[in-house]
Amino acid sequence: MLRPRPRVSRRGASVRTVTPLAIVQHDRAGYVVSTDAARLDVDAIHGFLRGAYWSPGVPRGVVERSIANSVCFGLYDPSDEQAGFARAVTDRAVFAYLADLFVLPAHRGRGLGVWLVECVLAHPALQGLRRINLATADAHGLYERFGFRSPAHPERELELRPDSQSVHLRRD
Repeated sequence: MLRPRPRVSRRGASVRTVTPLAIVQHDRAGYVVSTDAARLDVDAIHGFLRGAYWSPGVPRGVVERSIANSVCFGLYDPSDEQAGFARAVTDRAVFAYLADLFVLPAHRGRGLGVWLVECVLAHPALQGLRRINLATADAHGLYERFGFRSPAHPERELELRPDSQSVHLRRD
């Protein structure tokens, strides 16, 4: 596993820079889950996400930026075509947010969604975190298998949305 390299900041405090993650790959019944971003079919991912209930009409540039700034997991069928996707937004120390997890309709019903979650949660960059969050409207049963629950203290959690009166967020 790659480890951060220490360096000294201008103020003399030790700071760690994060090194790139090694590519991880899992194989099962001809399908592959890989963190190799070069393999991702951004057209297929964008095509699905722009029609998904959580990201209707999302611009391709936003999808590209989200991929560039996440730990991404491509799910590929036996002919090496994109069959699914997931990404984790993380500081690799205490927190991660699981986002955009899907299996394309032609590949559903084979346990691939469960396997994709298993692969994501097994990734070295997501070990030892204090919390992994996600949002879902229709897959609670899937995620509950892995220990996800409603927040213990929802009154302590807030979100800032661009449709609010916030001056800090803007849309692209």
